[in-house]
Amino acid sequence: MRRSVKTGMEPGTPVYVGIQRHEAVRIDAMVYDCETCESYVDVPLERLEGLKSHEGVLWLNVIGIHDVDLVRSVGEIFGIHPLTIEDIVNTSQRPKGEDYPGYLFCVMNMLTYDDVARELDLEHLSIVAGRTYVISFQEKEGDVFDAVRSRLSQGKSRLRQMGADHCLYALMDAIIDGYFLAIEKIGDGIESCEDDVFEHSDSVDLAVIHQYKREVIAFRKSVWPLREAISFLEKSDTPIISGDTRMYLRDLYDHTIQVIDMLEGYRDILGGIHDTYLSLSSNRMNEIMKVLTIIATVFIPMTFVAGVYGMNFEEMPELHWRYGYGICWVVMIAIGVSLVVYFRRKRWI
Repeated sequence: MRRSVKTGMEPGTPVYVGIQRHEAVRIDAMVYDCETCESYVDVPLERLEGLKSHEGVLWLNVIGIHDVDLVRSVGEIFGIHPLTIEDIVNTSQRPKGEDYPGYLFCVMNMLTYDDVARELDLEHLSIVAGRTYVISFQEKEGDVFDAVRSRLSQGKSRLRQMGADHCLYALMDAIIDGYFLAIEKIGDGIESCEDDVFEHSDSVDLAVIHQYKREVIAFRKSVWPLREAISFLEKSDTPIISGDTRMYLRDLYDHTIQVIDMLEGYRDILGGIHDTYLSLSSNRMNEIMKVLTIIATVFIPMTFVAGVYGMNFEEMPELHWRYGYGICWVVMIAIGVSLVVYFRRKRWI
């Protein structure tokens, strides 16, 4: 569904904007503290009130934001503002960080690279973090949070010892770690494409170069605003984020800068590959045209001689010579050989 469907609606009206999906929506939950960690799969809405009042930190993972009613219901239980709900179900929302009364709101893009289809997969992800809870909203099944779940299952992990703000950081860190994995795969493809351009330029498809350029641009559009969002969370005076977590957010900001630097480098490389491909193609075309021009130049005098003696005039004395045909061939061959020798001396061929 396009964003234009929201034109004229009252601000805060939740309308799903994105690819139409029909998968079943699911809510998974993890409740943990220093001593215990409990996992729940496919939690009904009726149980959320009980989980909310549970001691420790609650992490809810809502899978499937196309069910607007479910997202709205979760928002009502946790007191999430309608403007936040509107951004959660809008997959075209740019990455950002905002401070609302009682919670923090962060929008990110979860990026993975499909090795089979050789394309970048972009998924809208929203995170709401309160003092004792974190709620992540994602479009579909599958994410990059397995490492976070594994660390929560370990009794002595740092994540278990800290609050909900550190869980927010851990989820954001997992997403940015996924950025490095995706950009490394894209970089491998770009380097392979660069080698092909220099070694087998005639077999390189220009569409492949443009595909990598589109992926790098899409990647860049997701990371640049995220840098501002992380900086906002780090410098915010909200009591939800502790001093220890701010140090980790500063490190996360550095990781984002590294991703941006890698993207800028690959964008420059792609620009050079594109220019090199066009230059090599132009040179190859020039070589072909040079050969054709030389062939045409060699045969133009021969064609002239053949054309003269192909005229149907009776008063042409050479036509009655006994050796006229042979002489004509000798003259034409001599002209052609002379031109070839001349071109070689000039190093034109």
